[in-house]
This record gives sequence, C-alpha cells and structure tokens, in this order.
Amino acid sequence: MRQVIVIPYQTSWADEFEQEAVRLRTVFGERLLAVHHIGSTSVPGLSAKPILDILPVVDSLDGIEAFDAALEAIGYEAKGEFGMRGRRYYRKGGDNRTHHVHLYAVGNPEIARHVVFRDYLREHPQEVEAYSEIKEQLANQYPEDIDAYIVGKDTFVKEMEQRALVWWSHD
Repeated sequence: MRQVIVIPYQTSWADEFEQEAVRLRTVFGERLLAVHHIGSTSVPGLSAKPILDILPVVDSLDGIEAFDAALEAIGYEAKGEFGMRGRRYYRKGGDNRTHHVHLYAVGNPEIARHVVFRDYLREHPQEVEAYSEIKEQLANQYPEDIDAYIVGKDTFVKEMEQRALVWWSHD
C-alpha cells in the first residue's frame, strides 16, 4: 500500500507547475491548446499530497499515443485511459510520484469540472480550511492506506463539487 502524506501548501508548487507546463508545451507543440494546474497543489493554502496534477488540453485524442515516447523521455509513464473514458493518464516519479497528467481533448466536460472546482476553492478560503482539515485528519487516520483516505474524503468532495457548480453557474 502507498503511504498517505499530506503537507501544508508549498508556494513552490506554482513554479514547479510552470516548469512542467513548459516541458509539456515542448512535447505536444501545436496540438496543445491549454495547460491547467488542477488539484490541491493548485490552491494556495490547501494542504495536499505533494503530487502536481496537470490537465493539458489537446485538439483531439486522435493519434495522441504518438507522444508517449516523448513523455517517457521526460519521466512519464503512459497509463492509457486508466479507468476514465476520454482521458489519457500519465504519471511521473514511479512509487514516489511527483506528477499526474490528466490529458483531455478540447470540449470534454471533465476539463470544466476540474477547473471550476479549483477556481471555487481559490475564491472560498473557508472551504480550503475545511478541506485541509479533513485531508489532514484522514492522512493521520490512514497513513498506510491511500484507498481509505480517498474513500474518506469522497462525500465531502462530491458535496463541495456541487457547491462549486452552483457558484460557477451564477457567476
């Protein structure tokens, strides 16, 4: 089982994202339309597992596997859809992961879901505080069980996602 490590927000995460975004732009070139920093490391003040979640948006998934070798050359492991239709998932760092890339084609609704959730948290510090507390509590409760940690925060996250969607639809 993978160890669950949740640490306070690190200001270096934004810089690390920018550096990785440059690498991804180099790999995908004109096919890349946008690169979003998502997940907990993208929200100032939010405690997180120290793994950057990155969401590149490409023009299409057609032939995208042709970039797998270039991604492997910069340390990524290609995992295919990895349980989510319409996504290509890559991870970096082996057992001590440092980056997760969730690649989607333009127009996929998962893009907005992730970006809205991030933006909602950035605008709602009280939610950041509550989410940090839950994550820290679960990491302390299940330090050796990533599955229990994920299940433990699932209901809270789904409810917060709903609040984020309502907030976004009224914006």
